[in-house]
Order: sequence, then structure tokens, then C-alpha cells
Amino acid sequence: MILVAIGWWPALAMAGPVYDVDLYALMSGTCRNVNVAGRNYSCKAVAYFHNQRGRSEFTVVLDDPADNSHIVSFAGESAERTQDNVFEVSVDRMLLKSHDRPRVDGLPVPQVEMSTGSCRQIGSFVTRQVSSINCAATDQNGKKYELSFESDGSPMTLRRLRQSSLPTERQRARQIAQVECRLKARAAQVLPRDTTAFIIRCLGDDDGKPAGDQR
Repeated sequence: MILVAIGWWPALAMAGPVYDVDLYALMSGTCRNVNVAGRNYSCKAVAYFHNQRGRSEFTVVLDDPADNSHIVSFAGESAERTQDNVFEVSVDRMLLKSHDRPRVDGLPVPQVEMSTGSCRQIGSFVTRQVSSINCAATDQNGKKYELSFESDGSPMTLRRLRQSSLPTERQRARQIAQVECRLKARAAQVLPRDTTAFIIRCLGDDDGKPAGDQR
């Protein structure tokens, strides 16, 4: 079983689009299938984020023993509720993060692959119930990406964030790091009483990493 964040992320440092999250949600369930360019994975967490510029992302933290920074996001600008309890995002790019990517403020900058595809969520943010998420996309090189998630039926935790002004690049990176550390705590099943200490240690670890090439 994994913990899934819907409305988060992604909370990811991005090479191009600015990430200013204004909505995220959390829920629990199981990834039935995750395929990244022909390789199958299990996952630690799945998330959906919406930002102030109208972009949406379904993000997957992969369970990869060889890379604890292996994260993929199905990202798009067009999102709509096509019918009751059905929410769809038209995917226009895949965001790929790994431990060998260049770092900015200690966070890996994702590789951006222009893609076509879609994500379909069955459920409602209003009722805080989601039953499934299915994503499929193909990048410009013909590589395919798939996600199939099923909820365990627990109500999601939804958060709306208000910001009086857009954050600076450094502030944004810090906000992203905090969300990523919180997701790591959930994936590691850290007890609520220990979560704050875990996040502080996690942020300290990121601060200690040198900033990489900003290509």
C-alpha cells in the first residue's frame, strides 16, 4: 500500500514552468501499474498538483532501490471535469527526475520530455473520494509512460494554499523541498509525532547538497 498525494508537487523543482502550488490533496491506495519508458516499477507515492498558472500534474514517486530521487510527472495545462466524478488532464509533457540530474538549491531539475496523452481521475475533490487514476502518455521519442492507481477508499485530505504574492526562486525551492520531505515522511510511514523532526532532518540533508549545473 502507498500513500498518494493528490494536488501536490509534482511540489517539484521544474526546469521551465514555475511551480506555485495552490492546491494539493492526499489519499491512500495502490499502484497497480507504473511503466516508465518500458520499465515497470512499484511506487511510494502519487500526487496531483495544481498551480497558480493553471497547470496540473499527476506525480509518481517511484520505488527504485537504485535511485531514491526517481520521480515522474504527467503534466498538462488543459484540465476539466468531463462529467460527474470524472476529472481529466491533457498531458503535454513528462517531467523526469533522478539522482543524476543537475541540482538547484539541492533539488534535482527534471528532464522535460514533450509528450501527448491524458490522465483520468474517477472521483471528486468536493466529496474527497477518489477511486482510481489512470494516465498514459507517449513522448516525442516514442517512449511510453503509464500509471494505474486504485484508492483504498479512505477520504483524501485536500489543501488549498493562498499566496499573497508569487515567491522568489529560492522561496519556491524551499516550499517544494518541504512538500517533498513531507511526502518522504508519509512514504516511510513516519509517526505523526516524529514527522516534524523527520522533515527538519530531510531539509538539512538537501541543504547540504551542492547546487549542480543549471543547464
